[in-house]
Amino acid sequence: MKKLQLPMVKFIPFELTLPLRSKILRNGQPLKECVLPTDQIDGAFHLAFYVEEEIACIGSFFPKNYTDRKELGYQLRGMASDAQFKGKGCGTKLVQFAIEYIGKTNAEYIWCNARSSAIEFYKKLGFELASNEFEIAGIGPHYEMILNLKKI
Repeated sequence: MKKLQLPMVKFIPFELTLPLRSKILRNGQPLKECVLPTDQIDGAFHLAFYVEEEIACIGSFFPKNYTDRKELGYQLRGMASDAQFKGKGCGTKLVQFAIEYIGKTNAEYIWCNARSSAIEFYKKLGFELASNEFEIAGIGPHYEMILNLKKI
């Protein structure tokens, strides 16, 4: 009898993020086109929320300060949930895991370029709008959002 595995967040190599990035974020582009320039920089890490053996959600995090802020920050990029798992709490659990993990570093905040369609998701996690809406060519409308870790 197969033992059921509990859903969980795991650290993964960036290569495992590529299929979901392609499918959800890049309209099926080849995997090599979905590699981010920050995927392998020092301090970068990648998370997946697994349901059974399947990756339900991904997110990549790396140290990068937001605009002119002097304090250390982390940027979240490449957040995506597979359609069958969207709205089931996978993304929330993944970001909460990252908040706890990054909260143990010297970082003071996490920021992202959030798709306009995901604003409410990030607001529920405590992120605040930090810009007006802007367009990322070929991807769509976004807002910059910041979560100040010292307030948590």
